[in-house]
Formats: sequence, C-alpha cells, structure tokens
Amino acid sequence: MRWRIRGGRVIDPARGLDRVTDLYLAAGRVLSVDAPPPEFGDGQVREVDARGLLVCPGFVDLCARLREPGSEHKATILSETRAAARAGITTLCCPPDTLPIIDTPAVAELVHRRAEESGHAKVVCLGALTAGLAGRQLAEMFHLKAIGCVGVTNAMSPIADTEVLRRAFEYAATAGLTVFLHAEDPWLGRGCLHEGPVATRLGLPGIPETAETVALSRDLLLIEQTGVRAHFCRLSSARAVALVRAAQDAGLPITADVAAHQLHLTDIDVGYYDSLCHVRPPLRSLRDREGLREGVCAGVIGAICSDHQPHERDAKTAPFEATEPGISALETLLPLTLALVGDAVLTLPEAIAALTLRPARILGIEAGSLAPGTPADVCVFDPRADWTLTKEGLISAGKNTPFLGWSLRGRVTHTFVSGRVVFEDAAAIR
Repeated sequence: MRWRIRGGRVIDPARGLDRVTDLYLAAGRVLSVDAPPPEFGDGQVREVDARGLLVCPGFVDLCARLREPGSEHKATILSETRAAARAGITTLCCPPDTLPIIDTPAVAELVHRRAEESGHAKVVCLGALTAGLAGRQLAEMFHLKAIGCVGVTNAMSPIADTEVLRRAFEYAATAGLTVFLHAEDPWLGRGCLHEGPVATRLGLPGIPETAETVALSRDLLLIEQTGVRAHFCRLSSARAVALVRAAQDAGLPITADVAAHQLHLTDIDVGYYDSLCHVRPPLRSLRDREGLREGVCAGVIGAICSDHQPHERDAKTAPFEATEPGISALETLLPLTLALVGDAVLTLPEAIAALTLRPARILGIEAGSLAPGTPADVCVFDPRADWTLTKEGLISAGKNTPFLGWSLRGRVTHTFVSGRVVFEDAAAIR
C-alpha cells in the first residue's frame, strides 16, 4: 500500500526537519518527504489529510509491561499493543520480569511472536542480567542478544552481591549489550512512599532519596571500572540527576530516562492514601520534580517513557502499602509530554525527540526517524485537541491511573507500523 500524508507539520528530530510538507510511504518504508519519486504514482495511493496536524516518527516507549507471556492469556498483549497504537507508540520495550522470566531465547521468542500476531505495535525485549533475576548466576547474554534482545537488566530485582554485579557488567560489555539499571538500594527501599512530611502524616514507611543515590553511586563506580554501556531507568530524584550529569560530563557511557508521571506528580498528590499514586520509585518532592524537569530540559535525561504497568482493579483496592505499584500509562504518554511544552520545559521538537529519536538510540534500533528507507512507523496527531481521560475511554486492560478526570491536550489521529494503519481515529477522519 502506498500512502501520502498531506500537508502536515512534519517534525523529524533525527534530521532536524520541522516544516509543513508531505510524507510518502510505500512497501513498509518511508519513501520521501516533500515530493514523491516518479514511480510513486503507479498503482493505488491512499491519502491522509494532515493539514493542521503534526506528523512525526512513531513513539518508542522504553518500558511497558505487557503482562506476557505468563498465565495472563494472549488477549492481554492484544489489548496493550492496541492501546499503544492508539497512543502513537509503534515500538514497546518489554522488561524481562514476565512469567516466565525472559532469561532464555525461547521466552524472548515467545514475546516477539505474540507481538507480531497482535500486529498493532513492535515489541523488543530486554533479557535478564542474571538467571531467573535471582542475582546469583549470570544469564546467557550472548544467546539473548542473538535472539534479538536489545539489552539486559535485572529489572526491579536487586543484585546484592557486588562481585556478581561487576562480573555481569564485564560480561555485558564483552557482548556489546547495554545494561539497563534501576537504581534502588533494596534495604533503604523497603517503604512505599517518599520519605518526607507526607509519609510521616500518613504513617507510611518512607523511601529516602538515598535509596536511589546510594545504588546509583555504586553502579557508576562499576561502570567506570568495567566500561559497560549503561542506561539508568526511571530516575526519581534531583540528586540522582546531578550524579548522572557529573558522570556524563566525566565521559562515562551512560544515558537515563524518566517516567512521564514523575514530571507532573509529587508525593502531595497521594492525598489521603490514593493507591493510584503508589508507584516505584515513589513520587517524590516538588524539588525533585523540578530537578527531573531540569534534567530533561538539559538533556541529562534523554528519554521520557510511560513505565506502563496495567493492573486489575483488586490490585489497587487494598490499604496503600499493600497495593501493587504502577500506573496504566500508555495512553497518557503523549499528552503528558506535550504538557511540558506548554510549561516551557521543552520545545515541541525536543519533546518529540524524547519520545522518538533518543529512546531509539538508547535501544540501538532502527526507529525514531523519517529518513527515506527507514521503517514507516509514523504518528499523526492533533496537538491542540482537548480531551478528558476516563476509564471507559481507555483501551488498556489496566484502568489504574491517577490522571482519570484530567483534561489533556494532544490526540493521535493515525498510527502507522511498517506502512500499515494500526490506528485511525474515526472522529478525526475528514
């Protein structure tokens, strides 16, 4: 199928492109920008009227739990990839803490196959850093890389033995794999809310900033020693941003991301035990939120992700401390990122880059660009469309989000994956 996306504002941070023009797609690839080659007119051509809309590469989400491939049947990955398509996300990165754990090529292949069957979004996997995420024996990283894993991580499972962590870094460096790190000291991180006045008022066990910075400091020293390429996932504190900035300035091969909700919410939003605000790492202080925003603005934090964790209703109905942490976040990723443009934290091209080019580079995949010859993964959205988030409006199986009832701006009208329309907003068709 050949497509002409006509008259939209095309933003491609990978090429420094930002102008009103046409985009042409054919055979699953981007064919050209501005004008088609002579042969484009041969055969059927379909058209999207993008006047007044923004056209950009499909979004790349660095962390989305699809609740696969475990006992949650095949319909789960279908609903979550459909939600991704509705959100303009064309590539999802799945951590290895599934059931079973992605520590063998067979499990990674199962996730890839089910994603292909769903047809709504591409899914890439991170392999386990240690067997069973148990923190004792190194996983077969070369085999995981061969099957297509784009990096390795121990997810939220700590590695207490520093010698094991060092050897894992050395092995990953030898395999040419990026290590994705969640900086949290398991002993300091035993609470459920940021350690501060709110946790004290509510009588909840707190998680101090040092739970993040102590672990991050250890990791940085081992990265310096081993030379491994590393990515820090979901930073939550201003002090962590300062440590990453200093390490980047010193030349360490590190990058970082932040979850979109951390750029808007603080521990104050927990109110009176609102379990929808129970996340890990926890929502921190206003000072930390501003530090994260400054890190995104300065490029210290290169990517913004959803940290999507859909839960059933019962997982959020227990007392706060006993509830499952996490937010259903795919469908709010774009509007929450665009809100940073409205708050003058980022320019619009910078916001698009944080969702496309930069996460694609972190993963080392062919995505995040509209250069001719690249996969035709494209998002078309209306940056001025206002809408209200409701449970009924969510496609994700998880309705657990503290943004219910919020008035949001920015709505996807079309999503293309490899040149196929995987989402089209019927209300936006002209």
